[in-house]
Amino acid sequence: MEFVAIDVETANADMASICQIGLAKYKDGILEEEWSSLIDPEDYFDGINISIHGINEKDVRGAPTFNEVLLKLSEFMSGSVCVSHTHFDRVSIRKAFEKYSLNQLDVTWLDSARVARRTWEECAWSGYGLANVCKIIGYEFKHHDALEDAKAAGQVILSAMNKTGIDINGWLYRVGKPIGSDSNGSIQREGNSEGEFYGEILVFTGALLIPRVEAAKLAASVGFAIGAGVTKKTTLIVVGDQDITKLAGKKKSSKHIKAEDLISKGQNIRILQESDFKELVAQSHQVV
Repeated sequence: MEFVAIDVETANADMASICQIGLAKYKDGILEEEWSSLIDPEDYFDGINISIHGINEKDVRGAPTFNEVLLKLSEFMSGSVCVSHTHFDRVSIRKAFEKYSLNQLDVTWLDSARVARRTWEECAWSGYGLANVCKIIGYEFKHHDALEDAKAAGQVILSAMNKTGIDINGWLYRVGKPIGSDSNGSIQREGNSEGEFYGEILVFTGALLIPRVEAAKLAASVGFAIGAGVTKKTTLIVVGDQDITKLAGKKKSSKHIKAEDLISKGQNIRILQESDFKELVAQSHQVV
């Protein structure tokens, strides 16, 4: 059975600002082909993103833009089962296609994080980030390099298939079913316990286009607990689109600044703008 694993890195909080893509094709449990490229996002680089993946404006000078690698993406992805770890990469790809007014590719998506949560009890409700899952399976890789992350997501799938005996088609069905109640029923319930992001803590900052109460309901529906402030337990911060466009890295809110400080110290926090957060929620509901 074949599948393709994909990962992207972005230049800033706009998920369409892809600056690196990694693809890994697997056949019968073996890595058959891989491809990676820096991408010119035609957008600015935020310092916090640079601190995560190390890619900056100079690195992408002369690199192809997203629309210029469409043929390669199509060769790898069209008609395939495409694996990404959580929906971030899937949404980034979708947003980049929209940015360049390209027709979306015909692919079937499989979330390796959802697979991991249904395979290993220790990451059923929390700790299902790519780095931690790879620790569980004993796979070493260079995190935040797109190709390395893509191959790591692929390895998660291979390990899950080996442990459970469930093949790719079986996993496409299984991820739409609830996590077994015996995985860990003692953890305090925050948000929808069957949501994809259960165990993660989200913080809103800035002026949102929708009421904060409504935004919180959306987040809780896919499992997020809502935090009042940024702490060492925070995993996602959502910034109002108006603010992120207006500020472009200047005069950020205290929550935004604290999140970036924690990221610089190694904490795994993602920063999204409001529209990408809504897309993330919509995509999560589609696969439940």
